[in-house]
Amino acid sequence: MIQKSKYSSAIKAEAKRLGFLSCGISKAEFLEEEAPRLESWLKAERNGKMGYMENHFDKRLDPRLLVPGGKSVISVLLNYYSDEQQPEGTPKISKYAYGADYHFVIKEKLKELFSFIHQEIGEVNGRVFVDSAPVMDRAWAEKSGLGWIGKNTNLILLKVGSYFFIAEMILDLDLEYDLPTTDHCGTCTACIDACPTEAIVAPYQLDATKCISYLTIELKDQLPTEFQKKMDNWAFGCDVCQDVCPWNRFSKQHNEPLFNSKPEILNYSKKDWEELTSETFNTIFKNSAISRTKYEGLKRNIVFLKQ
Repeated sequence: MIQKSKYSSAIKAEAKRLGFLSCGISKAEFLEEEAPRLESWLKAERNGKMGYMENHFDKRLDPRLLVPGGKSVISVLLNYYSDEQQPEGTPKISKYAYGADYHFVIKEKLKELFSFIHQEIGEVNGRVFVDSAPVMDRAWAEKSGLGWIGKNTNLILLKVGSYFFIAEMILDLDLEYDLPTTDHCGTCTACIDACPTEAIVAPYQLDATKCISYLTIELKDQLPTEFQKKMDNWAFGCDVCQDVCPWNRFSKQHNEPLFNSKPEILNYSKKDWEELTSETFNTIFKNSAISRTKYEGLKRNIVFLKQ
């Protein structure tokens, strides 16, 4: 027991040193509560064209199928909040895409944390995950006591907010497990009321097919005409349900240099965006999460905003 506590404390201290906002640990086991929710969400086809959400159903709910012998799930949060703003009237980009692609930034940090565990504890088997496998990030972060899943379905941390990335590491190592926290949404419905496309169909229920983030990033087809004039000028992602969340008044500027805003994103005028060429796109967004839409996707979104 003393060893478990010692290892857990050491891992959390190293995660903090690496710049993570928070670190929590939970037991690797089948997600009993999430299983029926995920099944009904998929049956209602609220995943839209995200077919991958239907794949590996069992692995998505049981981390021991991803890491044989897995005993612990270590969840980490990394702040990306920026108080910088794009020029008024320009196509809007979600804050998380202002700087370098978070996948690479977080994966490097998790590799360092894994290396630390090997040095301090010994031979430990496991894997790190940054949107790279069927892992239910928010569910594990909630189980690890890092926050609660709010009415907008984002993980929210008391007196911190929700502008952070979630990633995890699954290990075949017994550790000391944290307890979940309580829900602090109360009677607030700010996110539900503010969603431009009414994607939050009920508290804690998101219809991804109506979500602007899904429409501008995940959907590869033409954007449905029903959303014309409803996109609130978002060209990549959407921050509305976070911007209006009262807990995000506690958000603080991130301290990760790689997340510093690219000047092109913050300085581009509406005309610059509308005249964006594929060559310019490839130059500006080479190491950006925005590259995920590809030039054609971003151009499609910008043209749609003008209609």
